[in-house]
Amino acid sequence: MAVSGFEGFEKRLELHFSGDDPAAVKGLRRLDFFSLEKVLHAVQCSVVSAVGNKYFDSYVLSESSLFVYPTKIIIKTCGTTQLLKSVRPLVDHAITMGLTVCGCRYTRGSFIFPDAQPYPYTSFKDEVLYLEENLPSNLSCKKAAVMNSKSCYKWHVFTACDEERTLVMEDAHAEDLYTVEICMTELDRVQAKKFFRRFDDGRTGDSAGKEMTEVTGIQDVNCNALICDYAFDPCGYSMNGIDGNRYSTVHVTPEDGFSYASFECVGSVYDDREEFFEVLQKVVKIFRPAVLSVSTTCAAGDEVWRGVAKAIEPLGLRLRSRAADEFPNAGAVVFQSFAARRK
Repeated sequence: MAVSGFEGFEKRLELHFSGDDPAAVKGLRRLDFFSLEKVLHAVQCSVVSAVGNKYFDSYVLSESSLFVYPTKIIIKTCGTTQLLKSVRPLVDHAITMGLTVCGCRYTRGSFIFPDAQPYPYTSFKDEVLYLEENLPSNLSCKKAAVMNSKSCYKWHVFTACDEERTLVMEDAHAEDLYTVEICMTELDRVQAKKFFRRFDDGRTGDSAGKEMTEVTGIQDVNCNALICDYAFDPCGYSMNGIDGNRYSTVHVTPEDGFSYASFECVGSVYDDREEFFEVLQKVVKIFRPAVLSVSTTCAAGDEVWRGVAKAIEPLGLRLRSRAADEFPNAGAVVFQSFAARRK
């Protein structure tokens, strides 16, 4: 492993808000671009591409992604970005729109280069303390946990919510949705090469990104999604997909020695489960990682995690460990780690 390189593992923050009648207005989508850019500047990233529909706005960032719904914001950033510096300004902006934060979820994997991270990302304990200091006191129901695995990578989860409020969801069936976060390291070198740009290609990041989306097969992961993609110079790739009120996102750091890719999507417990497993298999085939983890978050009682190992193991990976826990404002989180059979 390289002594130092770009940190692919993202930090992910999800904030939920409520108001008198947030479903009747655009809510957080009214936040002007200048204010949004100012928040991102504090995080140490910027917008490189964007697309939206009637449900939400999607932004590809210089370091990962941002999704803005009327009453929900999801932001994930990689590298040494200061993601948690977005909490207080986002909460303050929401107040001016008549919205109050009523839920928070923060997740991340284990950094490849932990010593390169600034405070408070030097330890999960410091991150939790920082969140508790910057979230309003009404979020009194809290839980933090580190979910272990047999690999060197762990899954860190913090949630907080207001016990006196009912989370306002984007639609009547939002509680039936689940989130899947896949983290992959030690990518196949041939596959990783596809995320390097040709020297002095004279192309924009958007056009080069579109080519990567097509050449790698990422466009086939969800054929119904409207894709907003971007290729960095000399290497690296990000993509946001929007499909109705659901998003998907891919981020790739292809350099040998610290290669990393992530895939995140939203599904419904009422979806065809076989289609979900097909998506998993497509993603694994695109990157062929030696180490992979899958974290599923869904309402307590649903077992969307079942069948994940059966879908992935035929592709040359074996289940190494599985951990499960329940969190307020999130439900059940199941963290499964896999490694190539050759390891």
